[in-house]
Amino acid sequence: MSAAAEHAGAAPKAVVLVSGGLDSATVLAMARAAGYVCYALSFDYGQRHRAELAAAARVARALGAVEQRTIVLDLAGIGGSALTDPAIAVPETAGEGIPVTYVPARNTVFLSLALGWAEVLGARDIFIGVNAVDYSGYPDCRPVFIAAFEQLAQLATKAGVEGAAFAVRAPLIHMSKAEIIAEGRRLGVDYGLTVSCYQADERGRACGRCDACRLRQAGFRAAGVADPTPYLPGRGVLD
Repeated sequence: MSAAAEHAGAAPKAVVLVSGGLDSATVLAMARAAGYVCYALSFDYGQRHRAELAAAARVARALGAVEQRTIVLDLAGIGGSALTDPAIAVPETAGEGIPVTYVPARNTVFLSLALGWAEVLGARDIFIGVNAVDYSGYPDCRPVFIAAFEQLAQLATKAGVEGAAFAVRAPLIHMSKAEIIAEGRRLGVDYGLTVSCYQADERGRACGRCDACRLRQAGFRAAGVADPTPYLPGRGVLD
């Protein structure tokens, strides 16, 4: 909480990026527990796994966001990712390097819009659920990217030029998936509301094979917590 907010006796506002997945749900719960008034921001960006949009709305309601907005973008218009281009298959085996599920510039665009809304709201904190431990090789999930964007926020906004300090908070960035799940459970997150799968069907049932599913499954197993994920028939938890 900022010194100004404490002095005024008002809870600080924060914009929280909420995708509908496990990580963003945990971040929203953490922001609320830290005393922030949370504004949830989600994106309909042309993703194939559209069940996550309904999950984002469920998560925002369940975890007490005062408002949730979904901004419509067309990242499918530039393509280049298995998450936005049906012609590119979502891989179901582990690979090396940056995977085809990387969406070009996605977190840069998302954080830019979150920064704009934060400035309008008078918020100085933006929360994002990126993770550099159990992550899929995405360059925009690294600490150096978060630090660079935070510096940009001071230079690119009226509020920053006038002396306000924006903070981009990534509380999960050094946590394992098991640690994230344990923290979420402590904060009362219902992970049954979330959708992580890159190719979930319209009912939110997971494929159990994509990288997101594998990381999620391994996290629940390592945390010793039952996996609440609904799977497509015959596509349950892998050994």
